[in-house]
Amino acid sequence: MTTDRLAGPPYRIETLAHLTGATVRTIRAYQDRGLLPRPERQGRANHYSDAHRTRLHQIADLLDRGYTLASIKELLDAHDTGLGLGGVLGLVAEVDGPWTDEEPSRVSRSDLAARFGGTTDDRAIADAVALGVLEPVPGDGDTFLVPSPQELAVAVELHAAGVPLGAITSQLRELRGQVEQIAARFLEFTTEHVFARYLDGPHRPTDADAAEAASLVRRLRPLARQTVDAELARAMRLFAGRHLRRHLGADDPPPSLSGTRTVSVPVETMRAVEALVGPEHAAGFLALAAERELRARALDRLVSSHASSGDLDEEG
Repeated sequence: MTTDRLAGPPYRIETLAHLTGATVRTIRAYQDRGLLPRPERQGRANHYSDAHRTRLHQIADLLDRGYTLASIKELLDAHDTGLGLGGVLGLVAEVDGPWTDEEPSRVSRSDLAARFGGTTDDRAIADAVALGVLEPVPGDGDTFLVPSPQELAVAVELHAAGVPLGAITSQLRELRGQVEQIAARFLEFTTEHVFARYLDGPHRPTDADAAEAASLVRRLRPLARQTVDAELARAMRLFAGRHLRRHLGADDPPPSLSGTRTVSVPVETMRAVEALVGPEHAAGFLALAAERELRARALDRLVSSHASSGDLDEEG
């Protein structure tokens, strides 16, 4: 088969399959499902055109973006009836595009070992691959793609600070679930209040609707991350100081106490107090209870003193 024969239409089905990467069987299946127009019959042979070639590329692109064949047929039918496909594909491309400015990098197995203390941990690498922190490079068992170099750098710093690799992957797995919930809520919120007028109408969005929605995606794209960054900073300010004081044993004392002193408390008593008010408030509770007892005894002494004075007056 020569290059000239592959250059332009009409195509035989084998040539079309070669040009598009589809199989002959797949092309025929698309025809049966109405995704691909029937070829033109010339004599005993079927002939395909550039329109078939373009349609096969569109189908492959939509499949890569996660669309089902049923939803692809709806999109293509809308295009064929004049509602347009370019704007919808532009919106799809905007949503499926990168949501970060990070550029992926590559790392070798030996480089990973050097970053994490000089030894290779195959289990940790397997966990990182399962989480998508590392992606194997086909045909190269010693090299990995790193979708987020920042995420890998955080793991390196935590490990250098003494955090075990197993704890790092476990924490990332838990954090990912929480962040995915935040992302889902943000999408539900913006869909309800912003995109519903484009996506939930009785008809599929026109090219103009889709182009306007794509523009909104570009404008709103950074808002989720900015909001999470701001709220995380606020929460860290709120809790970091408390957390440090608690671990240093420097919880804020009651206002009437000018200093602190370490005392021994029976284990059973401490457990009972912690069960009652929580571990973080146990020290304050004991201090306040002791102060209340001292004040009660001081009041008792005043009352007793007054009563004794009254008795003496009566005897006199």
